[in-house]
Amino acid sequence: MSDDLDELRTAAAGARLITDPGQMESYRHDQTPIVTPGQPRCVLLAGSTQDVVAALDWAQRHRVPVVPRGGGTSLAGGATATDGCLILSTARMTSILDLDAANEVAVAEAGVFNADLDRAAAEHGLMYAPDPSSFEIATIGGNLATNAGGLRCVKYGVTRDSVLGLEVVLPGGRLLRTGRRTMKGVTGYDLTGLFVGSEGTLGVITSATLRLRLRPARYPVTVAAGFASFAAGAEAVTSILAARIRPSLLELMDSATLRAIDQWKNTGFDSGVQALLIAQDDSESADRGGALMRELCLAAGASMAEVSASEGESRQLLELRRLSYPAIERLGIGLVEDVCVPRTRLPEMVARIEEAAARHDVYIATVAHAGDGNLHPVFVFDRGLPEVPPAVWSAADEIFRAALELGGTLTGEHGVGMIKRRWLSEELGAESMAVHQAIKDALDPEGIMNPGKVL
Repeated sequence: MSDDLDELRTAAAGARLITDPGQMESYRHDQTPIVTPGQPRCVLLAGSTQDVVAALDWAQRHRVPVVPRGGGTSLAGGATATDGCLILSTARMTSILDLDAANEVAVAEAGVFNADLDRAAAEHGLMYAPDPSSFEIATIGGNLATNAGGLRCVKYGVTRDSVLGLEVVLPGGRLLRTGRRTMKGVTGYDLTGLFVGSEGTLGVITSATLRLRLRPARYPVTVAAGFASFAAGAEAVTSILAARIRPSLLELMDSATLRAIDQWKNTGFDSGVQALLIAQDDSESADRGGALMRELCLAAGASMAEVSASEGESRQLLELRRLSYPAIERLGIGLVEDVCVPRTRLPEMVARIEEAAARHDVYIATVAHAGDGNLHPVFVFDRGLPEVPPAVWSAADEIFRAALELGGTLTGEHGVGMIKRRWLSEELGAESMAVHQAIKDALDPEGIMNPGKVL
């Protein structure tokens, strides 16, 4: 066994190989608290694409399962270790290989932090649009693997909408390059789209050619509106979208989330505010858009609706939204879910979540990328419990089925990982599941890539 690892150490000469159990501990799990990780055989911190090529060649020859890992911010168990696996981390691959401002394109290695790429683009008056809440610690590789979303999705789309091409290492060490640097191109199958969102089950993404966008000339105008219920806030979102405004952000937080933030940060929200909508407009007509969104919120029954008076106020409101998850986590174990429905069905989905929480007596705090119809109900339970309470799974099952009934999906941006496999076939159907398995078998015939995830 040690001879095998010596071979890997020699082949991946630019990487760091970790075998000490104590040092491997932090690599065994991601940010999914309810998944029990396995014990990896080793961790490889790749320094280059060649290290990844050598590692996947070694893994296939020795039939060692591989768990790809970026920043470890998965909320679906996608980067959780399995027993005897090689954890292959791309976190040290942090180079922005090219930033072509004239063509609005960047080429970044998988370990580049989302926020760092955006900051580099900002020096040229550009931006990298996807911005998940973990943007300061989430890597481009992980964003690609899960097709991550974020707060600006309502206007700029999810990660896939910003990807032009990929460099991927397939099982056995085969190097594949997909896509192109041009904004248009339809030659061959869309292999780029295939790998974005594949959650490390088909290969390891080592770099990507990414689309940049013009950075707004001004900081967005921000509207904060309080409502007597989460459903009323959802109705306001529907009104804003129906008015053909193009907001750059529409985020909605329920009363449980607001209370958790207030208990932590003493925000002083009035107890009558049961839901808070934060909306932004980053267009050239942002002042007009902000005023109109405020009017629409008041017409929908908002008890308060204010337009930010400064960039500082806007940043504070956005930071409030980013505090939601850590605030909820202070209350106990949080199972963060991720359903998405057609935007016009958002009020109905909100009602179904509240009904499930009441029926099963489960504490659920919900935040939403409301402009996308993407809701994140967080199921909170005591830390001392040995496993997820049955009532939590019953409520989650009811909510997932409600999303499907309303024409939605089980996951809008977190991925399937380990925790949603049991529901996957209900959304996809038998024929689609068979196609998924055929693709998996064709690219990973030995089944070594991220086993136990998605399929």
